[in-house]
Amino acid sequence: MRSIWNGAISFGLVSIPIKLVNATESHSISFRQVHTEDNGRIRYRKFCELEDREVTQSEIGKGYEDADGTIVPITDDDLSHLPIPTARTIEIVAFVPADRIDPLQMDAAYYLAASGAPAAKPYTLLREALKRSHKVAIAKYALRGRERLGMLRVVGDAIAMHGLLWPDEVRAPEGVAPDVDVSVRDKELDLADALMDTLGEVDLKDLHDEYREALEEVIAAKAAGETPPESPEPAPGGKVLDLMAALEKSVRAAKESRGESKGESRGESRGEEAEVTPLTGEKSASRTKKTAAARKTPAKKTASKSATAKKTTAKKTTSKSAAKKTPAKKTARKRSA
Repeated sequence: MRSIWNGAISFGLVSIPIKLVNATESHSISFRQVHTEDNGRIRYRKFCELEDREVTQSEIGKGYEDADGTIVPITDDDLSHLPIPTARTIEIVAFVPADRIDPLQMDAAYYLAASGAPAAKPYTLLREALKRSHKVAIAKYALRGRERLGMLRVVGDAIAMHGLLWPDEVRAPEGVAPDVDVSVRDKELDLADALMDTLGEVDLKDLHDEYREALEEVIAAKAAGETPPESPEPAPGGKVLDLMAALEKSVRAAKESRGESKGESRGESRGEEAEVTPLTGEKSASRTKKTAAARKTPAKKTASKSATAKKTTAKKTTSKSAAKKTPAKKTARKRSA
């Protein structure tokens, strides 16, 4: 791998000559700008404003524009002799646990290669010290015209360095989170946990760039004079009216995609029934009307039953009183006889 920077790691009084090489590479497909009428290449030409002529790359340097428009020329020699210790040195300033580093600060990644045989011993010493301490090294270094922050860690038998953003370059997440109060029920969290368990883990090596593969197919088809493949129809999706129902459906779909049996969600396996709370006002109103009607019906039946019971009781009381009167009349007749 070609080195992009040569210098040394400063580890106390120990100096380790190293070469900096890129640890990542891009596989993105790049396009050229072309004239749509004849596919002619569109090129940018660099002109000098004073001489009004095109200049070559070897004639182009760096300059800082002052507030009044004056250009202050800055050469590569000026940059290589900056009055800072990190001009050609990766200066380790501290060792901290890896979880102290916020992933938001992560930037480009590099490998640090030992430069020559004399660097092998101190390089190995630093690598093994990092392994045994279970820590990462925080360092400062200068690259591409600015001082940067870096994190050194062990990757296999090599030392890697991640460029870090300065803390004041990471923006606070103000105005990002929802600005309304939302309550999450335990049942919803249980289903979310079930979905996470069902999806499980994945080996990142199994993931690949499907967009790039599809783009390569389109380019190959057009190069061969064929019709590019059409994109598949998107799966029909409906409006999600209830979070619980969406979670339950997601769990079932995840299990089916993994070839598992159509098991029930956690809530269902405990015999609990998921509550459905539609977000549409019309459905809630119709349910309220039905509930009110259901409540009125038993009241009518109860009233009719009580009225019937009263009438029956009244009839029985009348007949009993009539029965009591009849023997009295018969007794009076016998006495008169």
